[in-house]
Amino acid sequence: MNLLSVEDARARMLAWTEVLGPETVTLEAAIGRVLAEAVAALRDQPPYPASAMDGWALRAADAPGSLRIVGESAAGNPFQDPIGPGEAVRIFTGAALPPGADSMVIQEDARRDGDRVTVPAVDAGHYVRPAGCDFAGGQEVLTPGVRLDPWRLSLAAAAGRGALSVTRRPNVVFLSTGEEIIDPGQTPGPYEIFDAGTMALVALCRSWGGEARRLRPVGDNIEATAEAVRGEPCDLIVTVGGASVGDHDLVKPAMQRLGLEQAVGSLAMRPGKPTWFGRLADGRLILGLPGNPASALACAELFLRPLLMALQGGPTELPMVYARAAHAFPANGSREHWMRGKLTPQPDGSLLAEAFADQDSSLVAVYAMADALLVRPAGAPALAAGEVLAALPLARA
Repeated sequence: MNLLSVEDARARMLAWTEVLGPETVTLEAAIGRVLAEAVAALRDQPPYPASAMDGWALRAADAPGSLRIVGESAAGNPFQDPIGPGEAVRIFTGAALPPGADSMVIQEDARRDGDRVTVPAVDAGHYVRPAGCDFAGGQEVLTPGVRLDPWRLSLAAAAGRGALSVTRRPNVVFLSTGEEIIDPGQTPGPYEIFDAGTMALVALCRSWGGEARRLRPVGDNIEATAEAVRGEPCDLIVTVGGASVGDHDLVKPAMQRLGLEQAVGSLAMRPGKPTWFGRLADGRLILGLPGNPASALACAELFLRPLLMALQGGPTELPMVYARAAHAFPANGSREHWMRGKLTPQPDGSLLAEAFADQDSSLVAVYAMADALLVRPAGAPALAAGEVLAALPLARA
C-alpha cells in the first residue's frame, strides 16, 4: 500500500469502526463514559423562586420601610404562608420565597430591631433566582456522544437522573512481540529490554474509556503470534512491535492466518511509519503499532484515542492547538513529523512551543518530559522563531 497521511489513515480506520451497544449504569459508575442517550430534565431547576443570598424576603412595593417579621424560610423548610403588606420573612440562601414575596434584601443592607426589620428600596426580583432559571422541565440538558466528566454528571444529577445509558466500554487486548521483550520487574538478560511501551498504552486505553488487558508477550514466531490472539474476546487488538518489513517483523503475516483485511498499510509520518490497521475474519479490529515506545505512544494519541472514541460514539477530532515557535525549525522532509515538545503559556494567553533536541523514537525519558506533540507537515518550509505551528497537547497528571 502507498504511504498514507495521518489524516487519510485515521479516516480509513474510523470508516471501519462502528459504535458499540449501550448499557445502563449508575451515576457513580458513569464517570469517563460516553453518553448514549439524550438527558432531559424531570422538572424546573430550581423548582421554585429561590433566594440567592441570606437576608429578608418581602414585597418590593413595601420597600423602603420598617417591616414586621412574620417567620423564617430555610432550604427544605420553607415559610409557606402568604406574605402580606408590610411583612418580611427571614430567608436563607436557596430557600423558597414565601407566596406573595417578589424580592429580597441581603442581610448586610438591612437592620433588625426586635420583631421588625428596616430595609432599603429594592426592585422586584432583587437577589431572586426565578424558577427554571438553570433549566426547565423537559429541556434537553445533555446530548448523546458527550463524555461524562464530573460537571456533566452534576448536571445529570440536577436533572433528576440516577442512572444513565452509556456506550459499552471497548474491550481491548494488547500484545507485544519480540524476542528481546520481558515484563517489568523480571531480571533481564544482557540483550533483553523491559516492555515499557505496552504498559503506557494500557494506561492510556483505560484513560480513554477502554477495558484493557495485556496478553503474554510473544517472540518472533508467526504461529505463536497468531495463537496469542486467536479466540481472544475483544473489540480491538493492539499489537506492539513486529510491524515493519524486516525478517523478524511477523505480526501481519501471523494475522493473515486469521483472515486479516488491511485498510492501512504504512504511514507518511515519523515516528510511526510502520503503523497499520485492519480487520480479522471474525470482525475484530486490529491496530499495529511500532515497537519503539515513543513511536507507539505518538501513534496511540493519533489513532488509538480516535478509535476508542469512535467505538464509544464520542468525539474523534484531535484537540489541536496553535503555538508560536520558541526557536527556528528546519524545513521538513516528505513525511509528517510529530515531535515531542513542551508548550509554555505566555502572559498574553498564547502558547510557546519548544521541540526537544533529540527526537529518537526509542527515548522514553524524552517522551516522559513532553506535554505535546508538535507537528510539521510533509514538505513544510523552514519555520522561524515566533511563527505559528500546530500542536497536540498530551494529558499529563
